[in-house]
Amino acid sequence: MWEWILRIALWTLAGYLGSRLMKDGTPNGWLGNVILGWIGGLIGNFAFRLIGLGTRGLVGEIIVSVIGSCLVIWLVRKFNLGRWFDK
Repeated sequence: MWEWILRIALWTLAGYLGSRLMKDGTPNGWLGNVILGWIGGLIGNFAFRLIGLGTRGLVGEIIVSVIGSCLVIWLVRKFNLGRWFDK
């Protein structure tokens, strides 16, 4: 249980960091960043496991989640899906 609470908190942080790294054009608002961070965390962990790289520790989880979050933000921009996150 605590592991999932920690992961959700990390994915929230990943959404924030990913939005800062990707700068302009990201969905605005706290909720949009949180949702993208959660999705990015899931996708990042899944993708890294597919290629045989697992995460170890807090730092590894954050790095993988931020990479996944940046990927999701890029996809949202690429396919113009940001309209769902408008205020």
